[in-house]
Amino acid sequence: MRQIRTDMAMESAREAGDMPGVKVSGWENAGIHVTEVQLTDPDSAQKLGKPVGNYITLESEALRRRDPDARLAMSAMIGEEIARMVGEIVERGAMVVGLGNRMVTPDALGPLTVDKILVTRQIFQELTQYADERLRSVCAMAPGVMGVTGIETAEMLESIVRRIRPGCVVCVDALSARSARRIGAAVQICDTGIQPGSGVGNRRLALNRETLGVEVIAVGMPTVIYAATLARDAFEALSDPDAPQDEAALDAMERELLSEDVGEMIVTPREIDALVVDAAGVIASGLNRALHPGLSDAEIAAMMD
Repeated sequence: MRQIRTDMAMESAREAGDMPGVKVSGWENAGIHVTEVQLTDPDSAQKLGKPVGNYITLESEALRRRDPDARLAMSAMIGEEIARMVGEIVERGAMVVGLGNRMVTPDALGPLTVDKILVTRQIFQELTQYADERLRSVCAMAPGVMGVTGIETAEMLESIVRRIRPGCVVCVDALSARSARRIGAAVQICDTGIQPGSGVGNRRLALNRETLGVEVIAVGMPTVIYAATLARDAFEALSDPDAPQDEAALDAMERELLSEDVGEMIVTPREIDALVVDAAGVIASGLNRALHPGLSDAEIAAMMD
């Protein structure tokens, strides 16, 4: 099986074809295409490069066009899926973690999302007289990246989680995709945690139940694609459509036309700044709905003003 460069479980599963313990299903809801990938076989999961677990991908091309209805629909579905995954453990509080480098636009999704989260832990800690029974204890942080802080994100979070003991951790991060059309148009939610930096070949310690001791939900949107992936797609498109695809020949062309340095480059749309800001708002809105289900959107907005 050819290894494709993507963080999206649906892309890995579809590229691999039928495998034991891999179930892929899809449906439409409110104009959003939903794909669910269930990985139950450890061997198949290892071949796909993903942990065993459940992966939900929500796609809407209208989201990239900044369509207001698409944004509302996507936000609502993100909230529903996250609420389903966290279940009753959110009653014990939640911590939202925005992964990535705020100073690098395609990698700023996590920190920008954290900026829009309704944080309430301080109310439950010090202002209990103002605590609304419809609120949940929520805290948030953007730990930065090791290249800036010199600290592994997992090391930092492990100590914080041990101290504050939230019921769950929700990590938000930028992802890489196999298909350019999913950049800014798809959101992946999974219950397996996340390995920061994996999408750009910069793997750090995993953030999951084993490392943090609590349930970890990961939410992400593709913001980049590898240059080598785009080149391979071009090779395939230029080849004779009636001829069988020769993987060896495609590999040879990729090695010849893309040096190692160029092949490791990542590509992002020129409008990525607007896409990331919009995506942060949509994801944060969904998270606020899931973590404070008793509040309306208007009430959440008012409390954040």
